[in-house]
Amino acid sequence: MLTAKQHELIQFIQQRLEETGISPSFEEMKEALDLKSKSGVHRLISALEERGFLRRLPNRARALEVIRQPGDTTPARAGSQAGGPAGGNVVPMVPPAPRVTQAVAANDVIELPLHGRIAAGAPIEALEGQSTLPVPAALLGPGEHYALEVSGDSMVEAGIFDGDFALVRRTNTARDGEIVVALVRGEEATLKYLRRENGQVRLDPANAAYDPQFYRPDEVEVQGKLAGLLRRYH
Repeated sequence: MLTAKQHELIQFIQQRLEETGISPSFEEMKEALDLKSKSGVHRLISALEERGFLRRLPNRARALEVIRQPGDTTPARAGSQAGGPAGGNVVPMVPPAPRVTQAVAANDVIELPLHGRIAAGAPIEALEGQSTLPVPAALLGPGEHYALEVSGDSMVEAGIFDGDFALVRRTNTARDGEIVVALVRGEEATLKYLRRENGQVRLDPANAAYDPQFYRPDEVEVQGKLAGLLRRYH
């Protein structure tokens, strides 16, 4: 059973795919659903992915695939979009292919979605933007990944500095002591060590100048775990 917003979102995406062959941007989805931030769109898309209604096509910006519609019991079939406008932007509706882990050459490069800046300090809004970041495939393990630019110095003792690019494996679970992207109160995100203490979630910095942050469990949502870092030298 889908929520009203999930149902509204998948219908909007399907309509745009039929009209243009291109999935809508996160800004367009936010406005269409009258949401306050794009993080709400990300949560809806993740929920639809988990339920088998949507799939994100890896390493392509604005690439969403409708697997099936609410009420369907079988995946959607490719329709008239297969003969759509030229330019490679058509998103065919086909059943998802099995995920296969393959060896990659050391010099292979993957374009990761770059979702803006994330705080290594006080929480700031994250998961914004639609640009990409080229990343050596050898730095990434299995799973779906995205990148965030680090802002702040609260994780310097873990070797994470302002301006670094955090490579994040998308997941909604983590063990105590892992460095995670934590979405706080549905609006702001931060990069911290995750720990659970006395019925609360504690987000620990790696800088003695900063204090831990304490939240109720329902105020914190794990958006991914740190998988690697990229640093630019000027």
